[in-house]
Amino acid sequence: MSNYPKILAFAGSAREDSFNKKLVKIAAEGARLAGGEVTYLDLRDLPMPLFDEDLEEREGILDNVLKFKEIMRANQGLLISCPEYNSSITPLLKNAIDWASRPEPDQVGLSCFKDKVAAIMSASPGGLGGLRGLIHVRAILGSIGVLVLPEQKAISNADRAFDQQGNLQDEKQKGDIQKLGSKLVAVLAKLKD
Repeated sequence: MSNYPKILAFAGSAREDSFNKKLVKIAAEGARLAGGEVTYLDLRDLPMPLFDEDLEEREGILDNVLKFKEIMRANQGLLISCPEYNSSITPLLKNAIDWASRPEPDQVGLSCFKDKVAAIMSASPGGLGGLRGLIHVRAILGSIGVLVLPEQKAISNADRAFDQQGNLQDEKQKGDIQKLGSKLVAVLAKLKD
């Protein structure tokens, strides 16, 4: 097992050219530069149907859910970039959290959230940058036992914030997002001691 903190980075957006996918990759770069071992996951690669207890009862925990849970359990930290939909969390992110919270025969329901530390961020074309949605993401993660770092960033006017390569054009903003990744690595390293 690696001595470096292991971090899972993903966005709560399915859109191919998602601002939040670009944003979380910048935070992941900051985590790597600080010594973290980062796995990037596009939730489109593990499609999960809308959570339905009847479906779960009929078919059990679905293969993609099991894969997602396995990936989550293999990491100590989470970098999550969260778009804001109607002042709240996206259905994609909420659905992934709901499926991941389901118990398996040999696990308790919230096992993949146990002892996790998360850094959250958002990007939106709007003036608040998705800030209202982060309130709900923080509340949900906190209520299932995830320690969410107090630092967070919301990038407004995201439709003009990124260059063609997916980098933030404003160097200060880019540095702030990278610091979220490096801060997560630092906190995980301290908790390991």
